Amino acid sequence: MTLTFGTDGVRGVANAELTPEYVLALGRAAARVIGVRRFVIGRDTRRSGLLLESALSAGLASEGVDVESLGIVPTPAVAFITARDGVAGGVITASHNPFADNGVKFFLPGGRKLTDDVEQRIEAELASLSAPSKSGADVGTLTSRADALRAYADHLVEQFEAGALNGLHVAVDAANGAAFAVAGDVLRRLGATVTEINVHPDGLNINRAGGATHPQAVAQAVVACGADLGLALDGDADRVIAVGHDGHVVDGDQLIALLAVELRRRDGLRDDTVVVTVMSNLGFHKAMSLQGITVVTTPVGDRYVLEMLAAHGWSLGGEQSGHIIVSDMATTGDGLLSGLLLADFVNRTATPLSELANAAMTVYPQVLLNIPVAERHPDIAELMSADIATVQAQLGTDGRVLVRPSGTEPLVRVMVEADTADRARSGADSLAAEVRRRFA
Repeated sequence: MTLTFGTDGVRGVANAELTPEYVLALGRAAARVIGVRRFVIGRDTRRSGLLLESALSAGLASEGVDVESLGIVPTPAVAFITARDGVAGGVITASHNPFADNGVKFFLPGGRKLTDDVEQRIEAELASLSAPSKSGADVGTLTSRADALRAYADHLVEQFEAGALNGLHVAVDAANGAAFAVAGDVLRRLGATVTEINVHPDGLNINRAGGATHPQAVAQAVVACGADLGLALDGDADRVIAVGHDGHVVDGDQLIALLAVELRRRDGLRDDTVVVTVMSNLGFHKAMSLQGITVVTTPVGDRYVLEMLAAHGWSLGGEQSGHIIVSDMATTGDGLLSGLLLADFVNRTATPLSELANAAMTVYPQVLLNIPVAERHPDIAELMSADIATVQAQLGTDGRVLVRPSGTEPLVRVMVEADTADRARSGADSLAAEVRRRFA
């Protein structure tokens, strides 16, 4: 099987689809295309992490790159080191996926993710890879360093006033992932009382019944321990979902809405503009319009949000899934940083998170269906344009329709939002039936 870049790197079942041989070749191709002399590599807590890190390191070193292993660190920590030190970076992670999966994603010097063009060049190089030309003293070195996690933690703490979280009780769920050793530490250094769950990784339990994809776990912990709020990170800690003191889940759209209003109050929302993907809730768009904040949309994938922010110098963007980028403070999505900003906001306003979230926006009911099809149809929206227009006309301004292909699988994704759950379900079912009739 030939793997290709998806919305966030290359992913597959470790040692089955994503083999050491493939990752070694990927490292060689990346070294040739990115063209730097030094790389840092971090990984999450999956059992296959060190196996694949070793392969990636060997591929890079065989092309003359000096590689430093950062050990188990969050993805945003790797981005921070690449930005601070002017080196390229790699992360061995499959983010929120189950433990058997793994992946590889890269950062360019400066902490930015790869553009489509660079990914395509790496894929082309991989397809025609020739034998290594390096030998002897030209082969890269492999070393490790132990300061990355502390440097990242210090960087986060320095973004806030001393004692910013004094008096606040925060429950944090590290998903048995890369932030298991740093999330609670940073919160405590800022003055919070902390209850931690899912901070005992064993290589197999990453994202299991916890983290950003299962926020019910931290919701239960918040209610049980009487915390003021909860933060649920994913396996590599580049996204966060929050929970109020009452167990109410606050998703990425609501968090971005909160941060947009707060940053603008501090004159930190450049051009009064926020960037989100096409998946953001209709309620978000309506709420931002009422606030006089411009919303710019991109395709699905936080790297497209990042590219738009960088191109225009805007300061805030993200995804409903909890990837949030505050570009004046980080070069990529950072779940822990976003959670700290949220906790600081709650503490300074002395207002419960659930109350803040409900005031920020009304979440419209959303139905998302994934329909298997015989083959991928990149132009599915055009092929279904008449059907989409019919459903959109029925919903009017109180609804929204999105039909798009999966980026990696033979699936068509149908999303319908409406002012009631019944209207959203009816519209989604109608479109799904038409997809099955024509393309399944």
